[in-house]
Amino acid sequence: MSTVTAFYPIGTPGIPWGEVERAEWVSRQTRQRSYESEVLSVIERLRSRFDVEEFGRLDYGPDTYPLMAIRSRDWRDDLPVVLITGGVHGYETSGVHGALQFVDQRAEDYAGRVNLLVAPCVSPWAYERIHRWNPHAVDPNRSFRDDSPAEEAAALMRLVAPVRDRVLMHMDLHETTDTDESEFRPALAALEGNPFEPGEIPDGFYLVDDSENPHSEFQQKVIEAVEQVTHIAPADDNGEILGSTMAARGVIQYPLKQLGLCASVTNAPYRTTTEVYPDSPRATPEQCNAAQVAAVCAGIDYALAHQ
Repeated sequence: MSTVTAFYPIGTPGIPWGEVERAEWVSRQTRQRSYESEVLSVIERLRSRFDVEEFGRLDYGPDTYPLMAIRSRDWRDDLPVVLITGGVHGYETSGVHGALQFVDQRAEDYAGRVNLLVAPCVSPWAYERIHRWNPHAVDPNRSFRDDSPAEEAAALMRLVAPVRDRVLMHMDLHETTDTDESEFRPALAALEGNPFEPGEIPDGFYLVDDSENPHSEFQQKVIEAVEQVTHIAPADDNGEILGSTMAARGVIQYPLKQLGLCASVTNAPYRTTTEVYPDSPRATPEQCNAAQVAAVCAGIDYALAHQ
């Protein structure tokens, strides 16, 4: 479990943030890595094998970020669609690079069987600053709803809208990190004017199923595949992961649509959110990316076998 801060350094305890606090927060954010060199350059190299499109552009002056999607070159209207999203939380690195690694190494295995639509980095401003929120201190992964307050979420919803009812599987690639407990949850509590209640970060991979439309067997097939790459998170002493009762080994459930989560953007019968734990002493960055790839492939294989 990570070290936690008793009080977040922005705002007044018990009082929600206003514009002054949000401005102070964004002034503290600094670019720590490059979306252009680490993500866009990789996508550019994939153009020879896949169709690449810009589905939106974020203008966060002075910075502008093109939002990019990768599609199967052999797109056919008679095939089901598989949607893969990463980097909805920009700091969750293997979500981005796992999605790109899947496209590079495994996507062509599914040619002629599914149409693949991959948005590998939904939140590039946050990717560069290794943060959860966009520059308005808005969490894109609570913003997938009508009149979204996050342009990242709105742009992805526009991209997906034409195929929303044809998606067979949607997998949203995430991480749970030690900084969830040391930075992001304390920041959220401060923003909302709530006291911060420390929790425990699970050591290992887990999935988030939809409590309103659960598919236990699908989730377990993904868990079994990922277990060949990295370890699965155990429940804590209360039989929970992050305060949620385990529905099955390595699986918890959230009401995806109610919470405005990315995994709710389609009507796919098979959908899940992956959660890799990159801070474990038992996992390397390469394992984290490979775990995301294994999850995607296992999910597609199961969905195709049970469509």
